[in-house]
Amino acid sequence: MSLTEQPPNTASNTTIKDRSTFSQQMRAFPWWAVILTVSLAVALAKMLQDPIYREALSFITNPDTTVETGFPPPLDVITAGIRVTLYVTIVSYLIALVVGLVLGIMRVSKNPILFHASTLYVEVMRGVPMLVLILWIGFVVVPALREASNGAFQLTRIQGAILGLGFGYAAYLAEVYRAGIESISRGQMEAARSVGMSYVQAMRYVILPQAIRRVVPPLANDFVAMLKDSALVSVVAVPEILQSARLFVSRTFRAFEGYNSAAFLYLVLTLMFIFVVRFIERRWKTGV
Repeated sequence: MSLTEQPPNTASNTTIKDRSTFSQQMRAFPWWAVILTVSLAVALAKMLQDPIYREALSFITNPDTTVETGFPPPLDVITAGIRVTLYVTIVSYLIALVVGLVLGIMRVSKNPILFHASTLYVEVMRGVPMLVLILWIGFVVVPALREASNGAFQLTRIQGAILGLGFGYAAYLAEVYRAGIESISRGQMEAARSVGMSYVQAMRYVILPQAIRRVVPPLANDFVAMLKDSALVSVVAVPEILQSARLFVSRTFRAFEGYNSAAFLYLVLTLMFIFVVRFIERRWKTGV
């Protein structure tokens, strides 16, 4: 072979080099998910054979009661139990996403008023435990608004709990957004401004699309964390999974079956959300 000739089989060499070993394939396979799914299926089968567990699961997942949410139709009334947990989690997270994005943009602003106002909000909210925040809104803010408006403006228990979770988590999501925005090279903002874009246009069309793509994994993880923290709203008597389990225990004095059923349902929901999060991460990662 002369010096000018290219080495043969370059593509096949690259293929062989990139091929995973058996150990790497075994590590990449989600054995933890298989073990957890099989364990939950076996546990569910055992629970369904017990009449007390069947009664507990039926009471928690589909009780014969409804809750007024205070929101316009079709969200004005919702069945208590597991539906309230999903409802509180999703609505609270949407509020946190929007408020957190606004606060995150304010945190990177050169305007001192916007910067210090958002920093004050973030530090205050992060310094107060979520449980205390929910109690404060439920037993201080809601009655104060009712008295100040002479009963014209009233928040339901679910609305107060959603506001507590949403505004509390917004402080954490604001830091996630800020980190994402600051991870984008400053030169991209300067390039966008040099072609005539305003600060708002550069942020909207250049910086935010890249920043949000980078922070999708932590945002998705916060969604799973909010699902678990939705159990905190039981302290203001919102009939979600934990509150329904407490009502079941108080009626039957079967704490073991009642709280085991609640833990089982939280684990199933969390596992489902984790699968969704992993799927979203893979989809967004391909474009980074």
